[in-house]
Amino acid sequence: MARGARLEDLVAHALAFPEAWEDHPWGETVVKVGKKVFVFLGAEEGDLPNRMTVKLPDSADQALDLPGAFPTGYGLGRSGWVTLRLDSAPGGVLEDWIEESYRTVAPKRLSRQLDDASGTE
Repeated sequence: MARGARLEDLVAHALAFPEAWEDHPWGETVVKVGKKVFVFLGAEEGDLPNRMTVKLPDSADQALDLPGAFPTGYGLGRSGWVTLRLDSAPGGVLEDWIEESYRTVAPKRLSRQLDDASGTE
């Protein structure tokens, strides 16, 4: 199934993080670091996915203020997981939230690699 351009961009962004890889459990596109999912990008079959789910310990309240955003089901919302529409946030914000989710889920050594690459501490 062909993915939309916005979804392709988000998958590519997520895959640029150290040791990130794409998987398809439950018929859904996800990106993982190690064995842990850091972004869910919707079902592979049927309608094109128009939402993503990320873990946002710092930005959940901001994300939940967007139209169509909600705490993720299955109890994940209590842990900071938020599901939101791909068209709900201005450019760059979804990418920032994917990075926040990655940093939350990834081992600290991989987050440090990001800091070292960007020159921040």
